[in-house]
Parts: sequence; C-alpha cells; structure tokens
Amino acid sequence: MKAFAKLKQWERNLRLETEYDLSDPAQRKRAMTHYHWLDHAILRYHWHNFFEIAPGVYRSNQPTHDRFVKYAAMGIKTVLNLRGSANHARYLFEKESCDALGLTLINLPLQARKAPPAQNLLDLIDAFRAAERPMMMHCKSGADRAGLASTIYLMVIEGEPVEKARRMLSPRYIHFKWTKTGVLDHLLDRYAAANAAAPIAFQDWVATQYDPAQIQAEFNARRKGGK
Repeated sequence: MKAFAKLKQWERNLRLETEYDLSDPAQRKRAMTHYHWLDHAILRYHWHNFFEIAPGVYRSNQPTHDRFVKYAAMGIKTVLNLRGSANHARYLFEKESCDALGLTLINLPLQARKAPPAQNLLDLIDAFRAAERPMMMHCKSGADRAGLASTIYLMVIEGEPVEKARRMLSPRYIHFKWTKTGVLDHLLDRYAAANAAAPIAFQDWVATQYDPAQIQAEFNARRKGGK
C-alpha cells in the first residue's frame, strides 16, 4: 500500500508539473507526453462527453486542439475552463489553442470532490451572464464540475427548477453520486430543501445561506455511515 501511495503521489507531482516552455521543442515534447498520458488526453480524442444543454451553450470534457478547431468552426466564441489556469501542460495547450483561434478563454476553477466555496459559485454565475455566446464549458472528464456548472446555468439563466436542472449530474455524463463527487448532489439536495421551505433563487441562497463546510461535513458523515 505504501508503494502504491508513493507511485500515486509521483504520478500526481509529474502531472501537475508547471515548468514548461512550449517554445522550446524538447520541453514542448515533454509537455505533450504528460498531457496525453498523465492528463489522459489520449482518451479524449474520440470520447468527448459533448452536449448542448441550452441554445448555444455546451458542456464537454477537456478538448484537444483539433476539437477546439471544430468548435470554433461551429461558431463558439467563449470557452469556460472549470479546471483553473495553473501553468500545467493541459492549460498551456488550451490557452495556445484559444489564442490561435480567437476564442475567449475564461478560467474559473471549481471543486468536484469538496463543496465549492460560495464565491466560486457566485463568480461562475457572473461569468455566465457576461460570457459571449455561443459558449462551451469544460472540466477534465465533463462529468462533475461541468455537470454542476450546467445545472447552475439551467437554474439561474434558463429558469429551470432544480428538480429538472439537476439531471445534468447523472450517469449519462459519467457522474456517480455514490463517489466523493456526490457532495455536489448533496449541495443541490440542501438547496432543494431550502427552496421548498421558503422559495429562494439559487444565487440568493448561495449568497445568504450556503455553508460549504456544513454541507461537506453532512455528506462525509452520511457517506461514512453508508447512506
């Protein structure tokens, strides 16, 4: 077990390596190798998890350059990156693609295995309102962070009730609520309960009632108890 843990930490450190200069051919090659095998881009050439969730609004896993070319040709103007802007190989290649294609790249990291901070959710809503459409949002697999963001978009921008919007978090998109990312489902459960007791818009609930620490603690306790 210790050997496995060390191997896993080594892989994580290598995956999150940030010392890349893409203008240097040797570093670019190293970065591309890490991008393909450690960030699993090799799987995303043919598996896209790409769906239109509302007119001119799409969700996806992390696109490759060829897919960015395709999306630009579709008319997409804005890319909302839910993984953040740290200078990892995957981000450097994404920024390079967006710059070359004239796509606006917005970096707004979300958490999937922990309840996101309230400000992150409010910033996400602001980004939705400001972004030029057509737009697409993505995380790594397009399952969890993209699912939560899509749910929020449908509730706040499209006016869908939480009961309908939360279909964005489902096995159809490779989201499984019995994993650690089930905390996102619990977040929506808590909002649904609060809204049923006294109707409140999701953005107002996040600003005034949402407590990520409490939601995380509740979810951890429930998961530990096998419920």
